[in-house]
Amino acid sequence: MMDRKKREALLVAVLLVLVTAIVGCNGGEARRLERAKPQAGAGERAALLAKLELRFENPDVHFELAQSYRKDGLWRQAKYHYESALRFDPINRAAQAAVVKLLLDRGRQGDADTRAKEYIKQTQYSLQETMKLGRAFEEEHAGEYRLACYQQAVRLWPESPEGHKAMGCYYLSKNENDMAKECLKQSFRLDPSQAEVAGELGRLGVIVTLPRSGEDGIDRPG
Repeated sequence: MMDRKKREALLVAVLLVLVTAIVGCNGGEARRLERAKPQAGAGERAALLAKLELRFENPDVHFELAQSYRKDGLWRQAKYHYESALRFDPINRAAQAAVVKLLLDRGRQGDADTRAKEYIKQTQYSLQETMKLGRAFEEEHAGEYRLACYQQAVRLWPESPEGHKAMGCYYLSKNENDMAKECLKQSFRLDPSQAEVAGELGRLGVIVTLPRSGEDGIDRPG
């Protein structure tokens, strides 16, 4: 009887040692990884976390936290707070674009494409929201998705100069001057009061004039 009790006690002791070793290893690894990563934003995050203690449902604070974590390479924490920002503000375009860019940075192109398509589709009800998301992608240097937003704007609101202008500026940033020229010319036809567009067209060799009634304001050489 005593031998059985001793064996049970020994088994329990061994299990406890194993569990402690496993937890200790994992905890030590987590602490090592934390120390290995730069923590430049730790002080800033402490203040933001204190704000969440007062109101956890604040999407702006979650977004700021996510940005801070991302700067320090803390991807999991960043994603959590971006998702939290979207949970409390489902049309936070900056957070949507940031989530997509985070996925791209982590090498998850397929997931990024899926999210981007979902978010772009969500904006189909509004030119303003479509352009807002496009600018958010621009801030994140996610050009492919930025262009998709502007293409949607031109497709759904062809009479708006804004989408054509945005596409023109996109192509200018890629040094695709012929494409830029056509988009900017169309934007100027729709709204000839755009001095900035007129200036860009001038730099591209397109002469523009103040339009008379019934004219589009674009002089064509020769």
